[in-house]
Amino acid sequence: MAGHVQDRWYKTTAGPDGKAVKVKTDRFGVGLRYRARYVSPDGSEKSQSFPDKQKRKAETWLANIEADMSRGDYIDPDSGRVTFEQYATRWMTTQVTDPATRESVEMRLRLHAIPHLGTRPLGSFNPTHLRLWMRTLEDAGLSPAYRRGIFAHVSTVFTAAVEDRIIRSNPCSARSVKAPRLDPRKVKPWSAGRVMAVRSALHDRYQALVEPAAGCGMRQGEIFGLAVEDVDFLGGLVHVVRQVKLLRNRPVFAPPKGGKERQVPLPETVGFALAGHLTRYPAKEITLPWKSLDGPPVTASLIFYSPEGQSLNRNRFNHREWRPALRAAGVPAGRENGMHALRHFYASVLLDAGESIKALSEYLGHHDPGFTLRTYTHLMPASETRTRAAVDQVFRNQDLAEDGPETAQKSS
Repeated sequence: MAGHVQDRWYKTTAGPDGKAVKVKTDRFGVGLRYRARYVSPDGSEKSQSFPDKQKRKAETWLANIEADMSRGDYIDPDSGRVTFEQYATRWMTTQVTDPATRESVEMRLRLHAIPHLGTRPLGSFNPTHLRLWMRTLEDAGLSPAYRRGIFAHVSTVFTAAVEDRIIRSNPCSARSVKAPRLDPRKVKPWSAGRVMAVRSALHDRYQALVEPAAGCGMRQGEIFGLAVEDVDFLGGLVHVVRQVKLLRNRPVFAPPKGGKERQVPLPETVGFALAGHLTRYPAKEITLPWKSLDGPPVTASLIFYSPEGQSLNRNRFNHREWRPALRAAGVPAGRENGMHALRHFYASVLLDAGESIKALSEYLGHHDPGFTLRTYTHLMPASETRTRAAVDQVFRNQDLAEDGPETAQKSS
């Protein structure tokens, strides 16, 4: 056994005849009677106390400790006393993801997890605590998608604690704890008329932003980071190699989302729009740090920039330019009508023209064609329509009188 069980109410001494006898100690009747003691793998002594009449329970507990050690599954009981806030803060310092992603995760944990879960020791969590917390976020009016993201971050923290042998299991993995379901709403792409109405409502220096978004499927930050050297006007390609991101509301250059550079076909109309824009607003060399605020400086000749000659700030642009343009065009404000709506328009145009999901996924910079399919499958032309059209075309082009089933029977 990994240790032994001590009876603190009795001690064994030698009697007058030399035989061992049990006598009461000074602690008799006071406190918990049994103390199970063992030496942990790091050489320190650990113990757990049990009340009177629970010696068998103390022995079982000690036997389980020994079994865990032999299997390599031992977890120090004291480890679970660290609070969620203490561990999550330490966990954040070990992350090597993109700085903007780290900032986003830190903000979500700080605002929506730590105030509710922070003071509780990791080893004391059970599924009820997580269910109550998720209900609190729902009552606060947070969207399902946002709550789902927060839940994923918290679950990741618990998973890390399991891997660090702080706790035995992740309470977020319990069957009764479910991540919020996303809204079942389907993407409703804008019409071409709406796209052009919003474009016309934008200031002249920003109108050409619409073309690479609606005509090449580029994200807002990628358009803000688009340099004249990234556009192959003769070859008809756009090289998406960077974006402008905000870290603590300060701009940096960074790779496209997911670190995935890509090439996108450049339609002539988009090329003409960019060329016309450059004649009125020549590209400007702008230098920003790469990936982090203290990253190495990188210079690019940006096509779009502010009147002050600075890189575009998404918060200021959306507030001062995009939303007023929506109002002027009669488009309701809302998350579904951000600049991302132009990417949806691009996807709908390509799918309607018969482009493959695989190609669309590559042009949009998605990590997985399956994600593209799940997002836009309802926009794909119905297979029944394609089937009828294909068969009708074949039969309408045949002379059934000379080349039908009867002809095949005669030739056999």
